Amino acid sequence: MGRRVLVTGLGSFWGGRLAQALENDPSVELIVGLDTTDPTVKLERTEFVRADQGYSILSRIVRATRVDTILHTFLVVDSTSMSGRPLHENNVIGTMNLLAAAGAPDSSVRHLVVKSSTLVYGATHRDPTWFREDMTRTGAARTRVERSLLEVESYLRDFAEDSPHVTVAILRFANVLGTDIVNPISKALSLPLVPSIFGFDPLLQFVEEDDVIRALEFVMRTDLSGIYNVAGDGRLPWSEVATMAGKRQIFMPPLLTGLSAAPLTRLGLVELPDEVIDLLRYGRGVDNSRLKRAGFDYRFTSAGAVDSFRKGYRLRKIGVLDHPQYKYERDVETFFRQSPAVIRPERLS
Repeated sequence: MGRRVLVTGLGSFWGGRLAQALENDPSVELIVGLDTTDPTVKLERTEFVRADQGYSILSRIVRATRVDTILHTFLVVDSTSMSGRPLHENNVIGTMNLLAAAGAPDSSVRHLVVKSSTLVYGATHRDPTWFREDMTRTGAARTRVERSLLEVESYLRDFAEDSPHVTVAILRFANVLGTDIVNPISKALSLPLVPSIFGFDPLLQFVEEDDVIRALEFVMRTDLSGIYNVAGDGRLPWSEVATMAGKRQIFMPPLLTGLSAAPLTRLGLVELPDEVIDLLRYGRGVDNSRLKRAGFDYRFTSAGAVDSFRKGYRLRKIGVLDHPQYKYERDVETFFRQSPAVIRPERLS
């Protein structure tokens, strides 16, 4: 029997693309995806189950499908996409329900891989040049998304200690850039003038979107446990990132920066939450050597991730990367997957 995998956050950018990658892996026998929203990419053999915000249905799904692996991609790390109470319910309550399902006495789960973020380290003037996985942040968490991720990771550490029969891996991803990903950083780099803070030129680190999927797959296949930073080699000054993207900078004042950035939000151009403003002030770097020592080979450096964004941005401007919009329709999916009227390739051989 092959691996039986449950992907949380199937309707998200990461969950959908991870499921697509798993569908091409012959060692994966079953893929089940959960989310509160429909998938946004076409899937051939992934079974979709709609869940509520707290993923209360997880225990039933785990018992019914006997999955051995959970890939937990639904943690919200972009506070512009969800904030307040829903963010806490999604990240914290959802993860608690997941751990209850994975840790039940009759649970079949033996591997848990969690997509987290280097936001757990924060960004202050007291930070080291490189954060290792065993380091803690130098200041208290200021934002709700950072606090929720720290709380989630504390639950995961307790679960790993109490459930030695389950391998638990936490992947802390740096800022992601690529051809398709949309987040506050990519939005800022897409503006005619890139917002920057006067007097600051922070060093930033990036990971390319394809390396995100590859890292999740790698950790799943190798059954790694523990915490791993995932980031491309090198750090770049924000001014150089803007230049590589073919843009000039516009400077916000160093004091009351959030108020200065508010018009960008009101105009619908880009929202710069506090954690992003901290990053544009102080930057952040993480040591990526632990995952390399485990055998993972990055295809992109930090500069390569920026270049991937630049190429994708230019292609989108001329319409080359305009992907046809996919709409999930349950009745249609059920027909193509289950109807005896559909002639499948294996029937013709």
